[in-house]
Amino acid sequence: MGEPTVEWYLFLVPEISLTLLLFGIQIYGRLLPRDQQRNVGLMTAWGAFVILLLTLGLWWFGGIPDVNADFGSTLMWGGMLRNDLITLVFRVIFLVALMTTCLVSLDSPWLQKVEFFALLITATIGFSLMAAAVDLIMLYVGLEMASISSYVLAGFAKGEDRSVEAGMKYFVYGAFATAVMLFGMSLIYGLVGVIEPFGGGTNIYLLGSIFQSPILEGELANMGISFQDVTAVLLVAVVMVVVGFGFKISAVPFHWWAPDTYEGAPTPFTAFVSTASKAAGFAIFLRVFAAGVFGEPTSVVNNQPAWWALLVVICIITMTLGNMAAIFQKNIKRMLAYSSVAQAGYAMIGLVIFTPDGSGAAMFYLLMYVFTNIAAFGVIIIVSNVSRSDQMEDLYGLSRRAPYLALVMMLALLSLGGIPPTAGFLGKFYIFKAAVDAGHWWLALLGILNAFVALYYYLTVIKYMYLYRSDAEEITIPVSRAALVGLGFTTLFVIILGVYSGPAYEWTLQAAASFFILPGG
Repeated sequence: MGEPTVEWYLFLVPEISLTLLLFGIQIYGRLLPRDQQRNVGLMTAWGAFVILLLTLGLWWFGGIPDVNADFGSTLMWGGMLRNDLITLVFRVIFLVALMTTCLVSLDSPWLQKVEFFALLITATIGFSLMAAAVDLIMLYVGLEMASISSYVLAGFAKGEDRSVEAGMKYFVYGAFATAVMLFGMSLIYGLVGVIEPFGGGTNIYLLGSIFQSPILEGELANMGISFQDVTAVLLVAVVMVVVGFGFKISAVPFHWWAPDTYEGAPTPFTAFVSTASKAAGFAIFLRVFAAGVFGEPTSVVNNQPAWWALLVVICIITMTLGNMAAIFQKNIKRMLAYSSVAQAGYAMIGLVIFTPDGSGAAMFYLLMYVFTNIAAFGVIIIVSNVSRSDQMEDLYGLSRRAPYLALVMMLALLSLGGIPPTAGFLGKFYIFKAAVDAGHWWLALLGILNAFVALYYYLTVIKYMYLYRSDAEEITIPVSRAALVGLGFTTLFVIILGVYSGPAYEWTLQAAASFFILPGG
């Protein structure tokens, strides 16, 4: 990799800028009077917006990342990070999530603390490193950086028992899943260490080249090692790694933390973790499996690896269980938690088919999901600040109390349900089309059937807002200017990506090609 170059430093500009913002808000927050701590959130939102523009500007005007660069020149920091369009797309997702979460959380007086926004920034840096990581060690470092911040944020409302419980459950489940994942990674490293003449390593592309090598079986036979034994250990390793990755995206059966954490954690953090954390989980999922660490992923249509069926089963059950469980929820945050589980199942379709179109569709889905879910949770934050609860009844007659909030919530729910002209419709369309084109029409059919089931509980909430009456209709719901901007920004892109998705979709398709550009072309 040689000495650091100008491009090396420019590649890390988003992370360096976020670090400077982290220190900046710490100093700014200490200088502000106690009754003006709200301005820390505004500074964080503006900082994230500036970093977002800077990140996109480096790409548009500086050619960083260079989409035409060869594989070797895109590896940075000793080969631990990769400077490609995938990293850029996910950075945009994380920065948008950070900016909009800060805007919609300013109406929560008990969250107007510098520590809350500092932890959001720290988690964003961790997510960004996860998305860029092409080394198991760096992947783990980024994951832990994001996870530890998230555990604290989940239990941030120390005065509420539900928040403390949410933080503890999130921590316990997360620590267990991470430990299992790390043990699986150690198995992979151990396997590579005994395979000569290849040698050991933790770079995912090195691991992929080893386990995809056509002479691997012969080399193992020469060393007196059974190829079947290596395959069996590798299958155990993939199951363990899937535990950690599945936890991050809240896929079944690693989703049990989601309903309790979503319900008990501060709602702004719930909005953030349901979007940014899920996107980061899919980033590492796609990176590791597309690199062929566990075998050749491009052969899944005709000659499926042993682990492929595992991912397909998880995908199908995640969609189905998430939607079925959401139907019976009376708490709006728990309903959206199970909805988030189902949404992970839809996005997994793009993962398991292992084609550039599928990966691109999954990335577009995650992009539109950030705008959609934060819009929905933004409305819940504002309403719950008045009602002091998050039950379905709080949304009764919302169209009479706050027509703007009801409109935003309706568009967000229609997008989650996949109804045109919202972004969710095209997100699902691209996912299902990619599955059909890859020969997995049955997987697309199951996704469509699940989408119809989901419409039941999404339309039920809309019915509550527009057809039901509430005893609290005379109580006004104040909305700050910052929240209006945040909700307006997210809703605008829900519509834009629903009627003019071409540029964004082509962008994610172009980025997804990098998943399948491995050493040697």
